[in-house]
Amino acid sequence: MLRLKKIAITGGVASGKTSVCRYFQELGAFTVNADAIVHQLLTHDVHLAQKITEKFGSQVIQNGKMDRAFLAKKVFAHPEQLDWLEKQLHPMVLQEVEELYSSACKSDSYSSFVVEVPLLFEAGWEPIFDVTIAVITDEKTCQERWEKAGMSPSSYNLRMQRQLPQSQKASRSHFTIQNNGSLEELYKQVELIHRKIIN
Repeated sequence: MLRLKKIAITGGVASGKTSVCRYFQELGAFTVNADAIVHQLLTHDVHLAQKITEKFGSQVIQNGKMDRAFLAKKVFAHPEQLDWLEKQLHPMVLQEVEELYSSACKSDSYSSFVVEVPLLFEAGWEPIFDVTIAVITDEKTCQERWEKAGMSPSSYNLRMQRQLPQSQKASRSHFTIQNNGSLEELYKQVELIHRKIIN
């Protein structure tokens, strides 16, 4: 079985991590989004939904589904509740990542295995990966992107309070991608790093 390089993409809120992952995918990588796994678990895992309902009350379920916006508002305002939720979610996310990695290696169709992990260092997951890449963007640009997507400035600040400064993420990563220019410039950086990793 082929062993693919396991690559983590991290960075601040709205820094461009998803665009970087998309470019890696275009270059042949199998890509995974940790936040998407969380959403899937919150939507489909009945046992997890039961535990969350017991913790936060029945109002966390609306029309038979987990109200993620309500849950986010609740936990980001109370760090100890966010810690509790992450302790439930993180082992499940890691298990799913490992299963996807095994599947990608068996298929023999990919150049690498790339996971978008916003809280890579905060969660202590960096030893799991062969290569870590930080996507760094000007703070003002990140805020503008976040608000342009219809999110509130206060929700941006709450999320950033949970994260390490971008400079620390960059200093702890194997590679840093600067995302203050055009998409073409971003792609060129991804292509160069991808070539270095594969070779």
